[in-house]
Amino acid sequence: MPIAQLINPAQLAERLGQRNLVLLDCRFALDDPDYGRRSYNQGHIEGAHFADLERDLSGKVIKGVTGRHPLPAPGQLLERLQACGLNADSEVVLYDDGPGAYAARAWWLLAWLGKRSAVSLLDGGLKAWHGAGLPLSLDAPRSAHGHFSGKPDNRLVVTAQQLSDSLQAPGLTLIDARAEARFRGEEEPIDPVAGHIPGAQCAVFNDNLGPDGCFLPPEQLRARFERLLQARPAQQLVAYCGSGVTACHNLFALCLAGYPLAKLYAGSWSEWITDPQRPRATGG
Repeated sequence: MPIAQLINPAQLAERLGQRNLVLLDCRFALDDPDYGRRSYNQGHIEGAHFADLERDLSGKVIKGVTGRHPLPAPGQLLERLQACGLNADSEVVLYDDGPGAYAARAWWLLAWLGKRSAVSLLDGGLKAWHGAGLPLSLDAPRSAHGHFSGKPDNRLVVTAQQLSDSLQAPGLTLIDARAEARFRGEEEPIDPVAGHIPGAQCAVFNDNLGPDGCFLPPEQLRARFERLLQARPAQQLVAYCGSGVTACHNLFALCLAGYPLAKLYAGSWSEWITDPQRPRATGG
């Protein structure tokens, strides 16, 4: 079974109420950290648990050391997932407002802990759910404690030092999921330093989506990443972004396209720039 899977609103609506279904609402807004919880309380897909990017899907920020969304402590993340009823054989569906960036972060974390089957993103997110005329609920999800016991696979993660040591490696493909203006260093609305890691290519995560907000067909995604890889091995690709969130969208899209799960530089740009000795680049 492929590690990256999509489910459409009609398919999800048919499965609501199944006892092995774990549904996570991952809505978030960088400029309004309470947006996700507030929106969830105003209505969510029936049975969904809320997974907050900063409280559940990220760890403690250490100023001057970590990026803005460091990886969570595995034990704490496991406890949260178990509280949502997660078991090894659970079918998991993840959603956010639509683009899938925050849902993809949850998908990557599940893969990191070893849950790599029966995990899907709602294609088009809540925008597609609303478009299908499907309802939201105000009811609390069913209480059930799960027994999933995973452990982090750090082969999926690249540290800042490892990336720094490999920047000149001929097989490295480094892709940055941020908007082009941020990548080029023309603007930086979030982090204190603009630019990108030398050698990186800009691969805006939204370009994985069609005009309808759903993921492009696998063959179109494969063509996109073939241009970026330029015949280099997919196993040596490393994805990053501003804080390790939207990079997961590119990793999910790569898997949809048939590539193996590549590595994440989880600290990303916001961690990279904490050390002034690390090189930086601007422009295209």
